Amino acid sequence: MDIVKAYEDEFNQLVELYENNTNDKSLKNKGVASIIVSGNKVVGLNTLKGIDVRSKTRGDGVVIIDVDIQDNTVIPIPVHLCTGFLEKKGEQLLQFNYNIGSNVKVKFKSHCILTKIEKLHHKMISQMYIGKNSFVTYEDEHFHDENGGIFVETITYAKLDKNAFFQSKFYATKTRVGRINVVMDFDIDDYAKADLESKIYGKKDDKIDIQEILRLNGQYASGIAKSSIFATDSTQANVINEAYGNGAYSKGHIECNEVVKGSDVLVSTVPILKVVNEKSELTHEASVGRIRQDQLDILMSKGLDEEEAINIIVNGLIS
Repeated sequence: MDIVKAYEDEFNQLVELYENNTNDKSLKNKGVASIIVSGNKVVGLNTLKGIDVRSKTRGDGVVIIDVDIQDNTVIPIPVHLCTGFLEKKGEQLLQFNYNIGSNVKVKFKSHCILTKIEKLHHKMISQMYIGKNSFVTYEDEHFHDENGGIFVETITYAKLDKNAFFQSKFYATKTRVGRINVVMDFDIDDYAKADLESKIYGKKDDKIDIQEILRLNGQYASGIAKSSIFATDSTQANVINEAYGNGAYSKGHIECNEVVKGSDVLVSTVPILKVVNEKSELTHEASVGRIRQDQLDILMSKGLDEEEAINIIVNGLIS
């Protein structure tokens, strides 16, 4: 692990927060590729054979991180990404550029640690190219401060080359989210497949916006975009799932499931399907439901209060 000497204390603070929230001790393991960002700088970096990482901070404070993975690279242990912010207030602007070669197999585990913060704007834009026949998974989990003063924008643009596979899992279920805007826009080539999943738990006056876009441009391209939202109190949630059947024999499915608890909750879901090629096939599902009172009664009869009972049900639904 290459720790920037001037930021060693900051590195250790962020690693401690990471370990407390995730119970994962991987960040200091020299056998694990990792990128650790605090505020507007990279404070820790560890690379392995086949992975090249470069970073710089622009004059406007944007941290730019380029991640290149060579053709035919297989990384058996997940690459860890950790972004955090240690000040009480501020702004964090990140841009990740991924260039993943052909015949690569890799898994990314990303954690965003934004606890103990009063007010923050965190924006991360990711540009991804995934080469032919590559298999990539990306898990992104968020931990935010419970005061709701955080505004997160996470925007991903990805190009999947022929026969590539990409799976994305975005989770924000263990803490309040504050305000969050998730955008995933995928360009999918011949025989390539994208599997997108987002799960978010909204509390109090949280605001949630999700937009997932599948551009099925290649023949036999396929994709799934699935969102699950649990909205309580006065949460507002808006989900837009889009699929465009441009390639012959392409298949796409979009799905949104929203569960509400509270008379002031406001949720909406909008599916958009556009078939350009007559040989394309697109489908969608959407549902808005509620927690049944009998479920709560059973759990509360075992000594749990209502909030504890709701959390158990939520964990079963969206964790």
